This record gives sequence, structure tokens and C-alpha cells, in this order.
Amino acid sequence: MSAELDAAVRHRHAPATALTVAAPPAPVPGSAGGATSQAAGQVAAAVGWASDRGARIAAVAIALAWHCVIGLPAVLANRAELTAAGVVLTAWAVVAVVGVLAGVRLLRQTPLPAWPLAGLLLAVDATVFAAAGERALFTTANWVWGTLGWFFMLALWGRRVRGLIALLAAHSLIALVAVVGYGATTPADLARLAMYVYGTSSLPIAAYVGSAVVAVLARERATTSAATHAMAAERDAAERARRDRRDRLALVGGAAGAVLAELADGRADPTDPLVQRRAVLAAARLRRLIAESDDVPDPLLHELRAAADLAERNGLPIDLVTIGAPPPLPVQVRRQLADPLTATLADALEWARLTVVSGPDEVVVSLVTPDRNGPDATGPPEWDNGSHEGRVDRIYERDGEIRWVQTRWRR
Repeated sequence: MSAELDAAVRHRHAPATALTVAAPPAPVPGSAGGATSQAAGQVAAAVGWASDRGARIAAVAIALAWHCVIGLPAVLANRAELTAAGVVLTAWAVVAVVGVLAGVRLLRQTPLPAWPLAGLLLAVDATVFAAAGERALFTTANWVWGTLGWFFMLALWGRRVRGLIALLAAHSLIALVAVVGYGATTPADLARLAMYVYGTSSLPIAAYVGSAVVAVLARERATTSAATHAMAAERDAAERARRDRRDRLALVGGAAGAVLAELADGRADPTDPLVQRRAVLAAARLRRLIAESDDVPDPLLHELRAAADLAERNGLPIDLVTIGAPPPLPVQVRRQLADPLTATLADALEWARLTVVSGPDEVVVSLVTPDRNGPDATGPPEWDNGSHEGRVDRIYERDGEIRWVQTRWRR
């Protein structure tokens, strides 16, 4: 019997008699590194979007608040100084509507027609400078000085900063043409123009660049943090799996060692059916445990074939029927599906039929054998329902003619 046990452990890959009515094997799931990268990418995208959304809300609020709280009161208070107050107010209303529509689309993450909006804003810019007149050229009534840069930022949000710089440069060129056209070319007027251009351009550029940098930094830090946590979780899972496998190997090895020790000391009779079943069960469990670490497309079928192969090597005719391809299952679930059948297979006499029916969300494994050997010699295996990937149920019946064991996993 010790020779049979040793041979069962050595010959791991001999095929069992099998009839397969199945779809092609399911593909091997992606590596842990790929899963880590994907999870980190999803976290980074979520954090980056949250940061960018906050910046969008701030940009829309600044643009509309400046336009309504500073620009409109200034126009209304200085209408007498404007050359064409109605044109200036109409242009103000057009930009307000553009700002509201742009803000709504930005907050909904809907793409904007950036350059048509930019062209419209530049046309409004030139119109307001012409309609404001010389007396209101450098006053708050000429609202395009302080407001239009923020609306340029809304129109070009998410694009490169050089587009915003180009629009602000065009805005400055329009202002320079207006200043020269009105004859305001004294050193004081030119210095005032330079200060206006600098003050009204630097803030939108700083806010635009700052929001982009903050979003990028948030995304990078989230990626790093998510990858670190995922790697730590994988290490913990690998360590738990290693400890669990070590404990199971010690348990199975101890059972096999006890049988071999009893045979070696003469305390067990190799012809005793009980001793034979104990040896077969120990070898089957050890064989299935070893098969867990094999890199194969269908680990569950591989482990069941290992148990069926051992039974066939011990002279038991066995049919293995598979219907469908099992989905990727964790080791714990595979153990719960296979262990009860392995224990029953060790007691089987005359013949056995092992059936595996698989679907995307369910796997059913059943074993039918004749009920010829009286009460269970080995007893049912210990049953663990500690699965985190779904529930595994077991059914065990016998009627004096057949014994039927079924395990069922549902997602």
C-alpha cells in the first residue's frame, strides 16, 4: 500500500478516462500585476476627475461672479460716459449667456466648441472697446478688461495653456489698437495699458495652469497610493495562501504519514479495505493539493482529473463528463467543490461517474457511485463555508444502491 501511495504522488499528470462535451476552456485570468495596474488607474482617474471638477466649479464661479458683481454695476453706473451704452450692455448679456452655457457643459463634462466660442468672445471684445469710447477706455465700465480672460479660460478648459495665452495676446492686441485709435499714447496711458494687460492676463493663466497641475499631482499621488495598497493587499493574500497551503499540506501529509507508519510497523493490514481507503483518500487529497499550484487553463477540472486519475490507477473504472467551461475560481472555492467528492471517491467500488456542469455564474460537480460498502469508512470531510467569492452548497444522499454527492457554487 505504501508503494501505491508513493506512486500516486509521483505520477501527477496521467489522464483519467474522460468524455468531454464542453465549450473551449476559459481563458486564464490576467496576472495580479495587471489587476493592480487597472485598479490603480481607476482610482487615479476618479481622484483626478474630482480635483478637476472642483477647479471647474471655481473657474465658473469666478467668471460669472466677476461678470455680474463687478462688470454689470460698473456699466450701469457709468452709462453716461459710454459712447454706445446699449451695445455694451448687449455684449455683456451675450457673454453672460455664453458663460452660463459653458459652465453647465463643463460641469457635466460635455465637450465645448472651444474655438467658435473663442472667436465669439474676441468679436465681443472688439465691439465693447469700440462702443465704450475714449472716456471709458480705462474705467470699470469697459468690463472686458477684467472679465473676458476668465471666459477665455472656460472656453478652452482642458486644452493646452498656449491656446489661452494666444487668446489673451489677441485681447491685448485689440486693446492696443483701441488705445492707439483713441490717441491715448502718452507714457502714462501706455503704462496704464501695460498694467491692465498684465493684471487681467496673469490671474487667468495662473488659475488655469494651477488647476491643471493640481489635477495631475492628485492623479499621480492617487496612482502611487492605490498601487501601494494593492501590492500590500496582494502580499497579505499571498502570505495567507502560503500559510493555508502549508497547514493543509501538513494535515494531508500527516494523514498519509500515519498510514505509512502503521503499515511499516505492522499495525495495519494492507489487505484491510479500511486501510486501503484511508491510503487512497490521503493520496487523493495530497495529489489534489499539489495540483492546486499547477498553471493550467482550468484549475478545477485539472484537480478533479488528478483525483479521477488516482482512482483509475487503483482499478476503479471512472467516467469524467464536463459540460461548459468553469469560470476562474479562487483556490478556496475549488477546495470546497472538490474535497467532498475526493473523500467519496476514495470509498468507491465497481465504478464511478464524475460530472462537472459549468456556467458563467454557477458550477455543479456531482459524483455517483454504487452503494456497496456499508457505512462510510472514512466519514464525510470537514466542511468549510468560509468562501468570499460565493456560496458553495453540498448535497449527500445514499439509498443502498447508489451514493450521490453534489457540490454547487453560485456567484
